[in-house]
Amino acid sequence: MVVLAELAFSTSDLAQVRFAVSPMWEVAPSFRLLRAGTTYPVHRPWADQVRPRLLASGLDRGWLSELIPPTGGYVPDFLNPAPTGPAPTPAAEREAIRASPADRVRQDLDHLARHEGGLGPRLRALRDDPQSFLPRVAEELAAYWELALAPYWARVRAVLDADIRYRARLAAEHGTGHLLNVLHTSLSWDGTALRMTRRKQPLTRTTAGTGLLLIPSAFTGPGLRTRTTLPDPPQLAYPARGVGTLWEPRSVTRTDALAAVLGRSRTLVLTELEIPDSTTRLARRTGLSPAGVSQCLTALRDAGLVSAHRAGRSVLYARTAAAEALLQAASA
Repeated sequence: MVVLAELAFSTSDLAQVRFAVSPMWEVAPSFRLLRAGTTYPVHRPWADQVRPRLLASGLDRGWLSELIPPTGGYVPDFLNPAPTGPAPTPAAEREAIRASPADRVRQDLDHLARHEGGLGPRLRALRDDPQSFLPRVAEELAAYWELALAPYWARVRAVLDADIRYRARLAAEHGTGHLLNVLHTSLSWDGTALRMTRRKQPLTRTTAGTGLLLIPSAFTGPGLRTRTTLPDPPQLAYPARGVGTLWEPRSVTRTDALAAVLGRSRTLVLTELEIPDSTTRLARRTGLSPAGVSQCLTALRDAGLVSAHRAGRSVLYARTAAAEALLQAASA
């Protein structure tokens, strides 16, 4: 049954509408994409690179495989703690998950059991003793983040930040009501309440805290995802603008000036990191020796232009946000 959800707003609620970037909001939808036989075309370059690593790691058969149903539907709310600031770190959000109250975990798992027709032995153990097993969930979340999302986060974060800047300008020029009215096709603002169509459960202030937390997402797909857990503000994850260009190649055509500063080998390695990669594959693509690539990566990492991420037995190197900005400026 589809209902019309209506979230009323007082003056205080409107004053507490804010945006946040939440790493954990990207975990469930990205994990589903990797486990699915097909994926959204826009994310295929990412999925083709990450899915083999996920299967090799065994994370597709761990805690997340039971907590995140593969075909959509409910994800336990404790996996998406309300961000306390504009951009919490993955570690901070994992710590909030680890500290979830036991009754909250049990309530969420009971809800999941109703949706899925029961819980497996692993989730029954988590329900019986959250304090003992939540650390294992947090450890698996950390492993998944490092394997699937951390190497790409600078690029994803740039899209999310750009979306927030755009929405903030809308609110500044036209007001919060206009912002809410054009946020998504399933939302409408009537001056006192936010209405949401195509929703299976009601959304009222009796089930949600004050204000509204808007979370742009790269992986959530075309729909909306919500979290309503008292006393937290309701969270609304929506598809960010610009996701369609997220994995498009970003060629750098003018590198001479950059090479004069970084050196030609380091500039070559940096421009080749269009997607995160290992030292061995970078050596094959650039024609440099593995030792030479390693020296370049060390220097670039020391300069804050490259980050390293463990992916099973290998290490992937990725450009940082500072590197992306530097290359963009070099091509301007």
